[in-house]
Amino acid sequence: MNILFIGDVVGRVGRRMLREKLPYFVKKYDIDFVIANGENATHGKGLIHRQYDELIESGVDVVTLGNHYNSKSEINKYIDKVDRLIRPINLINEFPGEGTAVYDVDGVSVRVTNVLGSAFINEQVNSPYYSMLQVLSEEEPATVNIIDFHGEATGEKICFARAFDGKIAAVLGTHTHVQTNDARILPNGTAFISDVGMCGLYEGVLGFDSESVMKKTLYGETSHFNTPDEGRGLFCGVVISVNPETGLANSIFSIYYVEDKNEK
Repeated sequence: MNILFIGDVVGRVGRRMLREKLPYFVKKYDIDFVIANGENATHGKGLIHRQYDELIESGVDVVTLGNHYNSKSEINKYIDKVDRLIRPINLINEFPGEGTAVYDVDGVSVRVTNVLGSAFINEQVNSPYYSMLQVLSEEEPATVNIIDFHGEATGEKICFARAFDGKIAAVLGTHTHVQTNDARILPNGTAFISDVGMCGLYEGVLGFDSESVMKKTLYGETSHFNTPDEGRGLFCGVVISVNPETGLANSIFSIYYVEDKNEK
C-alpha cells in the first residue's frame, strides 16, 4: 500500500499546486491513499467549508489540521457534518469533530490521527504520548496507523516516534512548512520525518508574502501575514510504502517539487 502525505497547504497558491500536481504524483507513485494537512488552506490560517471541499475534490482522501484548527469559526458549523476532516486529538477544551478516524482502503483499515505538539505551541494540550496510547488501547483496532504530529520541536517529534516505533506505520511531522532531510524507517518499522514541508508560495516566507512577514519579524511593525493569490509554487510530501499484513512501513521518501518559473 502506498500512502502520500502532503505538507501544510498554504493559501490559494497551495491549493492550486494541490489541484494541478496531485494527479501527477498519484499516478507516478501508484498512490492508494492521500492525506493532506489543511490548517493553512484558507488565507494561511484555518479552513472554511468551501475550501475543505476543494481539497477533497482535488483528490485528497483525508484532511488533517493543527494549531490553527479554530482560526476560522465556520469550522464549528461543519466539522461534524463531514467525515474526512480530523482536528487535533489532544485538545484540553471540548471541540466538535474527531481527532482520529478509521478508513477502508481496498479492504485494509487505516487509522489517521492528528496530534498537536506541546513544545513552543501557543495552546495548552493534553500529553501527545498519553493521548496516542489511549487511541491504541481504547479505539477500534486498525491495521495501519498514520499520525500527523503537528509541532514546532523536532526533538519532541522524534521522541514521540521512537516511543511508538513498531506499533504504528508512520509519524509525520507538520507545522514548520520547511521540509527536513531526515525521512527514515526507525529500527522497528515505523516511518518518520520531522517535517513534511508545505504546498504553497515558493518565492516567499513559509508560503506568505515576504514583505508582510519582514515588516513584523524584522522591523517590529504591525503587519498581517499575506498569502498572495498567485506566484511560483512548491509541493512537498512524503510517500510511505506500508505492508498491509504487518501495518509497518517498508520505505519512505520525500517529494520536493518546485514549479518552473514558466509554469505559474
